[in-house]
Amino acid sequence: MGKDTSGSTAKLGTALNRLAAARAGRARPATGFVSQPEPRTIGSFAKGRQLIQGNFLFAGFLIEGPGVNIWDLPMPDPAFEEALQGCGWLDDLAAVGDREARIRAQDWVFGWIDRFGGGKGPGWTPDLTGRRLIRWINHAILLLNGRERDDSDRFFRTLGQQTIFLSKRWTSTAPGLPRFEALTGLIYAGLALTGMERHAAPAIEALTKECEAQIDAEGGLPTRCPEELLEVLTLLNWANEALITAGRTPPGALRDAISRIAPTLRALRHSDGALARFHGGGRGLEGRLDAALSATGIRGVRREPMAMGFVRMQGGRSSLIIDAARPPQGLASANAHASTLAFELTSSRRPMIVNCGSGAHFGRDWHRAGRATASHSTLSIYGYSSSRLGPERLFGRAPRAYLDKTPKDVWARTDDATESGMIFGHDGYTETHGMTHIRELDLSTDGRELRGRDTLGAMTPQDIARFEQIFEREGLRGIPFDIRFHLHPDCDATLDMGGTAVSVALRSGEIWVFRHDGVADLALEPSVYLEKGRIRPRASLQIVLSSKVLDRACQIGWTFSQARDNPSAIVAP
Repeated sequence: MGKDTSGSTAKLGTALNRLAAARAGRARPATGFVSQPEPRTIGSFAKGRQLIQGNFLFAGFLIEGPGVNIWDLPMPDPAFEEALQGCGWLDDLAAVGDREARIRAQDWVFGWIDRFGGGKGPGWTPDLTGRRLIRWINHAILLLNGRERDDSDRFFRTLGQQTIFLSKRWTSTAPGLPRFEALTGLIYAGLALTGMERHAAPAIEALTKECEAQIDAEGGLPTRCPEELLEVLTLLNWANEALITAGRTPPGALRDAISRIAPTLRALRHSDGALARFHGGGRGLEGRLDAALSATGIRGVRREPMAMGFVRMQGGRSSLIIDAARPPQGLASANAHASTLAFELTSSRRPMIVNCGSGAHFGRDWHRAGRATASHSTLSIYGYSSSRLGPERLFGRAPRAYLDKTPKDVWARTDDATESGMIFGHDGYTETHGMTHIRELDLSTDGRELRGRDTLGAMTPQDIARFEQIFEREGLRGIPFDIRFHLHPDCDATLDMGGTAVSVALRSGEIWVFRHDGVADLALEPSVYLEKGRIRPRASLQIVLSSKVLDRACQIGWTFSQARDNPSAIVAP
C-alpha cells in the first residue's frame, strides 16, 4: 500500500493559505458597499439570547463564560473552533437585534479583525472565509452602527483582504459544500464591495461549472446527504438573489441546478416538514427548508420513485423514506453511513421510526458509532455493518474514516404481488457471509399500517458455498442477525401481549402496535438519538428482532399498525 500523505498535504495547504492571506493584506482594500446589503441568513432568537448570556454551544460542546470574549474561549475540538471562525453565530445575534446583541456582534467581529485580520489563525481556509464573508456582508449595518470611521475602514480593509484571499485559494477546497461556500462568498463580496468587482465574473463562471459537476441530473449530490443538499440549495439561492440585486442575469446553469434540487428536497422531506436523517445529515435547521424551497419559486415535485437514491412512500398522513442506493464512494463518503435499506417513518407531525443520526457533534467515538448499520432501522449481521470503514485520513482539519467496502448491487422495484409495495435488496454481506438482504415494504394508502418482510439468505452457488464455509467455521451455530427499529425519543414504548408485541405511543395521542410472525425473538432495548444542537445524546428505545440463519435463508415478517388515531391531528403539507 502507498504511504498516506494526507498529513503533509494538509500542512502544505495551511502554509499556502497563510501565504495567500498575507499577500492579500498588502493588496488594495475595498472602500465600501456598491449598495446597502440586506441580511438573507436566518438565525435563532433563542440561541442569540444564550450567546448574550455567555452560553456558547457549538459542535456539541457547551462552554459557560458570561462576559468572556468569544475568542478567549478554550477550544475543545476543531469543529468547535470552525463554528466560531465561520461566524454563523452572527445570524443568531442579529435575530435578537437589541443593543446587547449589537455590542456582542461588534466586539467579536472587531476582535477577530484585531487577532486574525493579518492572515493568522485557523479561520483562513476558503470555505470558512466564504461563510464568514457572507455573514459580515449580510449584517454589515448591525456591525457598523455607531462605529467610528477608523473601524469602518478596518472592516472594509479586512473584507477586501478575505475576498482577494478567496480569489486565490478557492480551488483548494474539496468539491461539494466547502467549494460552494467559498464560491458563494466570493460572488457575494465581488458584487457587494467597491473595488472587488473584478472577482465576481470568474467566481460566477466557477460556480456554474461546479453546479454542472456536482449536482446530477436528478438534483442530487455525491454525498447523498439530504441536509447538505439543503445547504447547497440555500447557497445557490443566495448567489442567485445577489446577482439579481446587482442587476445581472443569473447563469442558466445556476437556475437549472436550483430547479433540479428543489423537487428532490421535497421528496426527501417527511410529513412533519423535516428532512430524512441520512449520511451525516440532520433534520435541518428550523425554518431553513421552507425558506429555501420558497426562495426557488419552484412548486414541482419529483414524479420518479427515487430521489438521490432514496425512495419515498406516502400513505395518508404517514411518510416513509428508505435508503435504496449504493452508499457514497471515495471522498464523498467522509461522513457517509452504512445505512443501506434503513428507513424512517413519520406519522403526521410525529417522527416514530428513525435512524440514530450523526454523532459527529459528540466526538469521534459517537461519530463512528452513528455510522454503523446497527445505528439504523434495518437488518444487520451481528458484529458487522453492510458497509465497512477504512483507515482515517484528514478531512479539512479533522480526521475521517472513509467507506472502504460497500454493497456493489443495491436495487429497488415495485412489488408485483401488492402493486402498492416495493422490494429492495443489497449484497453488502455476500463477501463476509454469502448473504443478501432483501426487504419488502408496503405502506397502506391510508398510512395506518406498514407491513414488512426481511429476508437474509444465500442466493447464488458462490454465495451458498461461502455461507456453508462460515456456517461450518461457526460450529453449525448459525449466523446471528438483528432487525432494529429505533424509536424517536418522544415515543413511549412498552412490551405488550405477553412480550409478543410492542405498543408505541406518540405525543399526538396515536398508538401504534408492532407485531411479528414469531420466527425471531422480540426485545425492547435502549438506544440513543444523536441530535445537532444538543449537549449530549438523547436516550431512546429500539425494537429488536433477533434470529439466526440456519439453512441458507431466514425470513421474518412484521407489521406496524395504528391502533388508535388522533382525531384532531392536522394534515401535514
